Amino acid sequence: MYVRGPALVNGDLDRPDSSPDGGCRNTSQMEFLDPRGAPVAPIEPYRGRTPLADGETVALFANGFPGSVEFLEHVGVALAKAAPGVEVKLWNKGNASALASEQHLGEIQAECTAVVAAYGH
Repeated sequence: MYVRGPALVNGDLDRPDSSPDGGCRNTSQMEFLDPRGAPVAPIEPYRGRTPLADGETVALFANGFPGSVEFLEHVGVALAKAAPGVEVKLWNKGNASALASEQHLGEIQAECTAVVAAYGH
């Protein structure tokens, strides 16, 4: 690796020399580490599927962050295209810091077969 100008190498400030390449010097002493870890568990495909029949309802539950409702509206459009006989209903928790209310949970449980929860930003 080559750098122009001062570079921090092994904790010391490395000053450019007057080499013919215009002040670049080899700093091959630097080591760059990949911060991503290796998975410790095997990667498994997601298998959590709910078979949906015509007339069933999917809840879309926004947590109240800005953009969460708009995002779930797009999810609802895509879901309606993918499963035309399935109804989609949207709930908005309204406050991302609060727990889901008993009213929301009760309505979703009573009216829906499945729920998609999402957040926005």
